[in-house]
Amino acid sequence: MRRAIAVPLSLALALTVAPPSPARDGDPDPPLDERYREAAGRIIGAAMTDREGWRKLSYLTTVIGHRLSGSPQLEEAIDWAFGEMRAEGLDNVHRQPVMVPHWVRGDEHAEIVSPRPRRLHVLGLGNAVGTPEGGVEAPVVVVRNFDQLEALGREGVAGKIVVYAVPWEGYGRTVQYRAAGPSRAAALGAVAALVRSATGHSLSTPHTGALRYDESQPKIPAAAITVEDAEWFKRMDELGREVVVRLSLGARMLADAPSANLIAEITGRELPEEVVVMGGHYDSWDVGQGAHDDGAACIAAWQALTLIKQLGLRPRRTLRVVLWTNEENGLAGGRAYRASIGEAIGDHVAAIEMDGGVERPIGFGFGLIDPRAEDGGGRRGAPPPGSDRRYEAAFATLQQIGRLLDGIEAGTIERGGGGADIGPLMRDGVPGLGLRTVGEHYFDWHHTDADTLDKVDPRNLRRAIALLGVMGYVLADAPERLVEPLPAGDAAAE
Repeated sequence: MRRAIAVPLSLALALTVAPPSPARDGDPDPPLDERYREAAGRIIGAAMTDREGWRKLSYLTTVIGHRLSGSPQLEEAIDWAFGEMRAEGLDNVHRQPVMVPHWVRGDEHAEIVSPRPRRLHVLGLGNAVGTPEGGVEAPVVVVRNFDQLEALGREGVAGKIVVYAVPWEGYGRTVQYRAAGPSRAAALGAVAALVRSATGHSLSTPHTGALRYDESQPKIPAAAITVEDAEWFKRMDELGREVVVRLSLGARMLADAPSANLIAEITGRELPEEVVVMGGHYDSWDVGQGAHDDGAACIAAWQALTLIKQLGLRPRRTLRVVLWTNEENGLAGGRAYRASIGEAIGDHVAAIEMDGGVERPIGFGFGLIDPRAEDGGGRRGAPPPGSDRRYEAAFATLQQIGRLLDGIEAGTIERGGGGADIGPLMRDGVPGLGLRTVGEHYFDWHHTDADTLDKVDPRNLRRAIALLGVMGYVLADAPERLVEPLPAGDAAAE
């Protein structure tokens, strides 16, 4: 495990504010890390001594709390931030209307009926249907993967509750059982599904998250169970012991509700029509406080914009912050933002998203999708090294900018990156960056009652503000775009 090294502010500034070497006639333009060293030093210095970002995050999480789409809390959070942004004098502060799903959890209860009664800790999966009145009581069938489920067939599954006691193989692999598991079980006649929480560490804490129903299959109730209970079910299965569960979930889906993306800018001084956008998703699940996921990111991007304005730095292009709505159970905010751009997608120079918690930041991952290519440029927009000239040139440019952040040990640029809300932009050719952290504990808290402010280190929030501020400002101000846009017509609006 890497240990964070405290860097005194004076040292960080010394590493970032040193004057660039003077250019001589006929020399090529100096690299961006020389050209922007002073501006980056000012942004880092302001971020690392900032207190307003922490005040904002504290208010958002403590006073307002969790912010599920369709809830009064999300709209209260939007109204509060709108007023604060206007008071700070940011440009073009406005709400972009979005209709969002309105799922309500309702009361939840689950228990082992036999062989010995006891309560189960559960969290209903987002967008799931509830149980019939009176709940569901049935024996369970335990599976460790989809192959085992299919091997049981309808004869082994029909009328039962499927328990996915799957191993932790990282979020990307394990979460597929939450997303698709209920419908896969329903196709074989299951009456409900219980899914091991997508985490590698648990203290009897269930993790919620959205499922995706297959519209060709019946919709069955589904909930997450703790790692401890998933392991217990697995051991009981290995011992050949039958287990009966009673499940009652009050979930229901209401009519779509009005919400909004919240947008603020510093208007570009020379090329205001060209945009660098950065942000996070403002909604959260209806448990915990949405501190790491994704309140801290929204506050970090917003505070970075505010500090840049307070420093009197006005970039060549427009630097925009968007607090996207409805990432958790619908992605309506990201789609609405892309739709609002239409055919002007070529004016978006870069998109930066932070949605991996606010542990100690280490840098950015970079993705570039070519919508003309069959595979879009490989996994997460990272083509094989050396195979894409546009990608390699942009990657080298980002490494120059990364050097501006070496003083706070956050200058790493990795291949592959982006995010769910900027995904629609990236699929039409906009370069995308995702802020990276050490990622040591994020999935311990992810989508749980434990995602609260006490898990956030204020120093890491300040580092995130610095990263977003430096990267956003330099990309918006650099003489050349990070990547030249595709020819007109190659990136059509959705």
